[in-house]
Amino acid sequence: MRTPAQHRTVAALAAVTGIATLSLGAGPAAADAAEPLRYVALGDSYSAGSGVLPLDPGAPLLCARTSKNYPRLLAASLGAKLTDVTCGGAQTKDFTTAQYPGVAPQFDALKSDTELVTLTIGGNDNNTFINAILACGTSGVLSGGKGSPCKDTYGNTFKDQIESKTYPAIKASLNQIKARSPKAEVAILGYPWITPAKAVPGCFAKMPVAEGDVPYLRDLQAHLNGAAQRAASETGATFVDMAAASDAHDACRPAGERWIEPVLFGTNFVPVHPNAAGEAGMAARAAEVLNLP
Repeated sequence: MRTPAQHRTVAALAAVTGIATLSLGAGPAAADAAEPLRYVALGDSYSAGSGVLPLDPGAPLLCARTSKNYPRLLAASLGAKLTDVTCGGAQTKDFTTAQYPGVAPQFDALKSDTELVTLTIGGNDNNTFINAILACGTSGVLSGGKGSPCKDTYGNTFKDQIESKTYPAIKASLNQIKARSPKAEVAILGYPWITPAKAVPGCFAKMPVAEGDVPYLRDLQAHLNGAAQRAASETGATFVDMAAASDAHDACRPAGERWIEPVLFGTNFVPVHPNAAGEAGMAARAAEVLNLP
């Protein structure tokens, strides 16, 4: 199997040899060698870039897929042939079943000759993200931003769901990707930070989470990313860790610095999701880890 780095080397050699063979009246072999990398993008709204305009005109409207998502940026940098089936709201079950009427299971895009697969997934399983954000936001408003009412109420509930349901589902999904596309390099990206490590002045107006629950949500997200990392390690996939790259780009940062838009006063039509800079940051980090250009 060619890795993405090997693919670029072959393509470069093909370009050089193609110049030479043109003068000799030959060239089909060089053209075959330079065939674009076959890349399939899977995953949820963080992969689809849901909330960033303009929308991809070729995508189902309910998926809210942007034309500026990280798979599109990665494919452009690599010169790859992209099949993008990412869709906002996707769970691991939507890999093998239709998420919406007329929207095929995402795994239908995987072929035996697929060479690169990327995905973000898991945040919607058990409604972990939405339930945690809603629960902590509601309790934060009711407490006036004081204490840790969400943590006090829910404790390890969300973590337990990740361990018992989300982690095994991610692992099973990665194994199925390997089975369907055995030649592919598979990379699962972690989620960029949504909240800072601790409460910061002025953020409550945008992210109405009580000061004690800010680190609680951060720790929950770290746990979810850790589950994806373990699943990747155990299945031979690559984990693209976004922790360091997205630090200081959380939803509490000012516009122009943040990668994630806040609940209130953001620029995306889907809150608590990456903006265009966040999608670009995910693409850059994936390219770095995968040694892409």
